[in-house]
Amino acid sequence: MPRISEFFGITIQIFDVQKHQLPRFHARYQGAEAVFALDGRLLEGVLSPRACRLIEEWCRERSTELERAWTCAYTGKEIPWVLPLQ
Repeated sequence: MPRISEFFGITIQIFDVQKHQLPRFHARYQGAEAVFALDGRLLEGVLSPRACRLIEEWCRERSTELERAWTCAYTGKEIPWVLPLQ
């Protein structure tokens, strides 16, 4: 599972891209996991409200990089690292 970013204890991964119509990523934090759309909307799973807010902010800050990472994953190219939340 390719890890594409990490910040404040939150690990972001992109995998199984061919299975889904909607671009998405997986976030893990303190033993919990959730799936988010690239715009930061929670699609499934449960994370703390704080972690969800941080992920939403990260998506806003890094939207272009995140879309590029998804496109690379979808087309089978090497997935670039997305800078963490600043």
